[in-house]
Amino acid sequence: MSLDELRAEIEGIDRDIVELIARRTYVADAVADVKEQQDLATTDEAQEEAVMARAGQNAEAFDLDSNLVKAVFRLLIELNKIQQRSEREQS
Repeated sequence: MSLDELRAEIEGIDRDIVELIARRTYVADAVADVKEQQDLATTDEAQEEAVMARAGQNAEAFDLDSNLVKAVFRLLIELNKIQQRSEREQS
């Protein structure tokens, strides 16, 4: 493959990643709605730990640095928590 073809492939992958983040955020919004209906806290440390463990296991399965993958997931979790808090403040 040429450099341009490889870059085009990366561009497509990047788009897919953004789409997956959007899907994850949509589901996290639904989780926030359920939490609000059930009067549950925004933060669920046990769930966050499970997500991080799963991220590490998935990273290892694809021979990636688990710490780097966990850092990405930490950002995703924080993004969702900020959004959930913001939505609660608006309601």
